[in-house]
Amino acid sequence: MTHFPIKASMAVCLAMLGLVTATSDRAIAAEKKKIFLSMSYIGNDWQAEAANMVKAMAAHKDFVDKVDLQVQVAGPNAQRQIQQINAMVQQGAQAIIVYPISPTALNSAVKNACEKGVMIIAYDAEITEPCAYNVAIDQEEAGRVTAEWLAKKLNGKGNILMVTGVPGTSVDTLRTKAAKEVLAKYPDIKVVAEAVGMWSQAVARTELSKILATRNWDQIDGLWMQVGCYTANTMQIEAGKKPDQLKPCAGEGSNGGRIQMLPANSDVEGANGTYAPMGAPRISYASPPYAGGYALKLALQKLEGKEIPKKITLPLPLVTNETIKYCKEGSWAEMSQGCNAFPPALVPNPGWFASIYSPETPEIGLQAALVGQPEP
Repeated sequence: MTHFPIKASMAVCLAMLGLVTATSDRAIAAEKKKIFLSMSYIGNDWQAEAANMVKAMAAHKDFVDKVDLQVQVAGPNAQRQIQQINAMVQQGAQAIIVYPISPTALNSAVKNACEKGVMIIAYDAEITEPCAYNVAIDQEEAGRVTAEWLAKKLNGKGNILMVTGVPGTSVDTLRTKAAKEVLAKYPDIKVVAEAVGMWSQAVARTELSKILATRNWDQIDGLWMQVGCYTANTMQIEAGKKPDQLKPCAGEGSNGGRIQMLPANSDVEGANGTYAPMGAPRISYASPPYAGGYALKLALQKLEGKEIPKKITLPLPLVTNETIKYCKEGSWAEMSQGCNAFPPALVPNPGWFASIYSPETPEIGLQAALVGQPEP
């Protein structure tokens, strides 16, 4: 009988343990689904927040061992996004989550991917290729409901400014089309200026400044803005207007705008300057930033053999001065009770979007939207 020295035996055992661990790691890696996130335009708060929520979903304990997520940004360039999608397919993508710059321009690349067995799922903006899956709100409803609110707020007459979104996307096209159809029913409402806002508070400020170079706030009765109501209210205060003189604004669900909607005497932690309650007359809506995270969750379900609908229409978050509700902590339980505006002390960026709650995505909440970390 051969006897191994104790040290030699331990070395063999450790080597075998290392081999088993390495093999186990490779097995886990092999089991992970290779999923890409293809983003187009990213120059605004919404896109950054939505990307955070996708990454947080992939990092959640229920998915971290199942998903190998890779992120690529094409910018507002359809041809570059097509090239990236084609490259993702060649790199072995099993699913691609897409924020498409156009509803139609990517169709050939999407069809090619589908034919090679790759699942394509778009969030917020849509893809019209029949093989693609889509997760979004009803963008026409968003444009229509907000324009109707503004028209009624103005009693059917007055001068309004329109600030649209990212040109070419289905989101901007559908919202703007629906809003203009509503406003056209009111002959005494005039759209006296229109600008492209790129869904950015900073761009909205620049464009409003250009418009106001040839007119003043007293010549404006209301605003319809895909993003920028917070900035418009801020600019009016800077121009000497009192909170009760602010123009009605139909626009985005940024937290700064939501905080401004709260009654002026509200106790809000961290409120300061124009990032404070002032009773601003508003209707606030949003494409919820959790849409991308939800798309990732759905893609994984599909890859695991579950059936999912080709088109999922998310609830449209609508908040008015009558339904604004302050979140004191931003906890999941609190959000499930309907709060929809967060303390500036927790959310220092007023352009950050507040419509982050969905019962379909309990894995991602406030920390996901802020810093890309999943719920515990």
